[in-house]
Amino acid sequence: MPKQGIHPKWYPNATVVCSCGNTFTVGSTQPSIRTDVCANCHPFYTGEQRIVDTAGRVDRFMMRLERREQRAQQVQAAQTKSEEKAKPAAAKGRR
Repeated sequence: MPKQGIHPKWYPNATVVCSCGNTFTVGSTQPSIRTDVCANCHPFYTGEQRIVDTAGRVDRFMMRLERREQRAQQVQAAQTKSEEKAKPAAAKGRR
């Protein structure tokens, strides 16, 4: 026999509301649930390439990625510049 008073209240017809507007019912310990993604709008099920941005995380990631690419280009440009300076000095030593 289960202990009385330790289990949360069960809502057999809890309503789930997605940000896309889809609603459905499930059993839950909460009377209503709000979600960002459901089976009707999830990219895996729809086949779309869509990014759901929660709290600007995607924007921050894209900014980090751009900064990383810019630094890589700067490093490559600096290496190319130093190689160009080294070539004439090496050519003078060969004569």
